[in-house]
Amino acid sequence: MDQLASTEKYSPYRFFSAEKWATFRADTPLTLTEEEVQRLGSLNDPIDLNEVRRIYLSLSRLLSAHVETSQALFALRSRFFAADDSVKTPFIIGIAGSVAVGKSTTARILKELLRRWPSSPKVDLVTTDGFLYPNAVLRERNLMERKGFPESYDVGALLRFLSAIKSGHAHAYAPVYSHLTYDVMPGEYVTVDRPDILVFEGLNVLQPRELPKDGKFVPFVSDFFDFSIYIDADETLIHEWYINRFMRLRETAFRNPASFFHRYTQLSDEAARSIGEGLWANINLKNLRENILPTRPRADLILRKGADHLVEEVALRKL
Repeated sequence: MDQLASTEKYSPYRFFSAEKWATFRADTPLTLTEEEVQRLGSLNDPIDLNEVRRIYLSLSRLLSAHVETSQALFALRSRFFAADDSVKTPFIIGIAGSVAVGKSTTARILKELLRRWPSSPKVDLVTTDGFLYPNAVLRERNLMERKGFPESYDVGALLRFLSAIKSGHAHAYAPVYSHLTYDVMPGEYVTVDRPDILVFEGLNVLQPRELPKDGKFVPFVSDFFDFSIYIDADETLIHEWYINRFMRLRETAFRNPASFFHRYTQLSDEAARSIGEGLWANINLKNLRENILPTRPRADLILRKGADHLVEEVALRKL
């Protein structure tokens, strides 16, 4: 039984074509310009205003309803306990999916749409990259070839950060990651100060952990999410997008002498493509099959992309 198949009778999801999904936009205004959308898009991710209209305005409207309901429930609980609880509990949106599938674009587009709601909420965006162990630690633990796998993250730091956010702490600190040096930047942090909404994006954010035998509480990263999104596509498409992006980066970011991958610019196209294929097969594909794809059924909403990198189908978990 494939419960993620739109024809499956007992699926926990409702399925919508992109065209049907677009009708749920109702009167949600388009607050982004074409220039802004192009700036927010990632390399090799051809998003445009039409895609924002088709997919993201309806999603923004849905999330608005979830945020309002969450806030109303919080107020009700305060009255129930006769508590004067003025601590703001942010609404956290988790975004998961493979490398090269377009998570970062989705996260940035959503952040901009959400912060432009009439209520002008404060919206922050944090990625899990900063919570990777530094390269020196990964080398010491023989994990450089497992970078991006669950064991390459400082899960304790991740959980402490999300706990601070949910507890309404005034200053929660997220480490900064450099895609230029391919490493965590020592001593550098971004401060997250009680946002109304936090968009939290990463490969393995829906990943569960091994449960204890003694019944002790073991939190998952996803326990802190109020809504979760998985960006999906066929494995063959993600492979193609990854290689195309890798080859494009050779002509752009990798040209910087400070880039961790600068050495790849000195190779022939054929040799560079061979390395890209090796990185895909030995690291990213394994991570996708072993860790990322198995978390897809845990998402509240799945955006499934087609060959043109645009969303073709939306699956929304039933209430």
